[in-house]
Amino acid sequence: MGDLPIVRFEEKIVETVKENPVVVVIGETGSGKSTQLPQILYRRGYAKSGIIAVTQPRRVAAVSVSRRVAQEQNVRIGEEVGYAIRFEDRTSEKTRIKYLTDGVLLRESLFNPELNQYSVIILDEAHERSLNTDILLGLMKRLIKWRHSNLKVLITSATLDGGKVSRFFSDCPVLTVPGELFPVEIVHISEPPKSYVEASLKKAIDIHVREPEGDILIFMTGQDDIEKLVLKLEERVQSLEEGSCMDALILPLHGSLPPEMQASCCPS
Repeated sequence: MGDLPIVRFEEKIVETVKENPVVVVIGETGSGKSTQLPQILYRRGYAKSGIIAVTQPRRVAAVSVSRRVAQEQNVRIGEEVGYAIRFEDRTSEKTRIKYLTDGVLLRESLFNPELNQYSVIILDEAHERSLNTDILLGLMKRLIKWRHSNLKVLITSATLDGGKVSRFFSDCPVLTVPGELFPVEIVHISEPPKSYVEASLKKAIDIHVREPEGDILIFMTGQDDIEKLVLKLEERVQSLEEGSCMDALILPLHGSLPPEMQASCCPS
């Protein structure tokens, strides 16, 4: 945690948040903004008067990131750190840092337009620009007028156009936090594949057999392709000859999975 770039900007972040109701934080990939920003504000006392809410565009992220923060805080999920997604609420009266999807926060605003249970609202991954996110940005602008003295709003992203968002919020400050990237080698295939599922299958098996031990992450276009690829990979791995890296743990990950299965893919 201490090595993440955003921690080195803690004083600047806290000073800027103290002086401004809205702050845009451009945290590059690997900066630690999703896990560390709410913890920084928690340490500085912003959870004493309300809950620190952190929105995520996807249920998988809301669950996995909240579990990571609970682990770092050395608490059980649902106590000081919790999450709320569709059909599942793992929060309690103890909860001070709450991860939730955009849709859940919008539903909460229907019953409590001032969202006065929250002292800080962090809209994370705002570059996704879903309908929910755009509505929330407008809602935050209105809330700041209503609750100017007791609400802080932070808009965070890795790729957001901070200038445009700043102008929308009356030229609020924009902070940029560098990321921590790892070297990535990009190799392109020579011709477009007839089937990207089959091409992904072939490449994954090739890496698994030929390269040193490690993990392989494959992005697919939807749940149907994910399930097809998982079945094909399981069949292909089982058919490998003995001694050619037969062992492999193949895990799907998508928003329709039960939370416990999502957690098995994102243990940290």
